[in-house]
Amino acid sequence: MSLRRPAKDQPESFEFNASSLEAANVIVAKYPEGKQQSAVMALLYIAQKQNNNWIPLAAMKYIAKFLDMPYIKVYEVATFYTMYNLAPVGKYFIQICTTTPCMIRGASKLVEACKEKISKNECELSNDKICSWMEVECLGACVNAPMMQINDDYYEDLDKQKTLDILDKILNGETPKPGSYRGRVNNEPENNRKTLMDLKNA
Repeated sequence: MSLRRPAKDQPESFEFNASSLEAANVIVAKYPEGKQQSAVMALLYIAQKQNNNWIPLAAMKYIAKFLDMPYIKVYEVATFYTMYNLAPVGKYFIQICTTTPCMIRGASKLVEACKEKISKNECELSNDKICSWMEVECLGACVNAPMMQINDDYYEDLDKQKTLDILDKILNGETPKPGSYRGRVNNEPENNRKTLMDLKNA
């Protein structure tokens, strides 16, 4: 895996707001004395969520002081794991799963929708700077393929038109409802099939 580079334009400072500080203290308190540095991944995620879906260098330095650990160790974690965004991705970060199950079920159409509505290129902010998109590996919702993740929410059982509708709502400041877009509840089989034997009557 190649090292991912932080954004060139960086804010000068960062600190947790009240709600992030409370969440961080709760997490750190779960670790035994001397092991608090193990909370680094959770704190990076809190920082990312607070800072519009990306982690600036100032946040890494802040977390290093917060956990009393070398800054380089925080930097190593943040640059290694792809779930941490090192540059602005916008208020809404769209991740399109293109692993085999989603690919077979039409993930390429979801990619087409993103190229039409957001930007032609991955990891490129839309004109209004509100969102960006990228292809990712399996997001663990294979039964309801194809799917995409927007921030913390999953949108499943999609096609190109449904994806376009969801993106239109985001670009218009609306919050589309997450979940299945074919009316499935959780991961239930289509047509209410409960066992393979039901296929005989399908």
